[in-house]
Amino acid sequence: MLKAILWDNDGVLVDTEGLYFQACRETLERLGVRLSEARFIELFLKASEGLTKIAAEHGIDEQALEPARIWRNARYTELLRAGVPVIDGARQVLRQLHGTVRMGIVTSSRREHFEIIHAATGLLDCIDFTLVREDYRHSKPDPEPYLTAMRQNGLSAAECVVIEDSDRGLRAALAAGLRCIVIPQGLTSGLDFTGALRQLTDIRQVPPLIHELMQT
Repeated sequence: MLKAILWDNDGVLVDTEGLYFQACRETLERLGVRLSEARFIELFLKASEGLTKIAAEHGIDEQALEPARIWRNARYTELLRAGVPVIDGARQVLRQLHGTVRMGIVTSSRREHFEIIHAATGLLDCIDFTLVREDYRHSKPDPEPYLTAMRQNGLSAAECVVIEDSDRGLRAALAAGLRCIVIPQGLTSGLDFTGALRQLTDIRQVPPLIHELMQT
């Protein structure tokens, strides 16, 4: 029986992926490297290689890379502070499901960024638990974030469903033995979601599917 929904954050509940792309693109421009949208999707959304992979390809050493990461994180913080749109329908869906099933957010966002994002969204009022990047060692597509969420909250894979928007999030869920509903948004809309329980086009399609899963 379904007992919990494990939500991804960025791209599922809040529209931040374009801001992160901007921060990464500007960071690499400072190092003389152009980051295309397609390359960002490949290295940051499908995998988690990001700056490390690009630096290796362009002969940028670790001494230059660490200040670049710091600048990128600071720039992303600045962009987030300017305001983060909530995905259309997300508030309605969380309020609709609140109290019928446990809900957690399992995100690759750093704690600082997560707190800035949700300072004014009101979404966390409906959330029972959260895991951010500092709460585990290996990020998605590794299954550790989802395995950690289940272990800490006394849940089994059969009792959970994941809601993701990216290829690497789907792979993390599947590797953890979890069912995964995918709602592609913007930058992730063209990715391969083979293995997903269902691929939806709008977050407002989630509640009927959750109620269906609760009956099985």
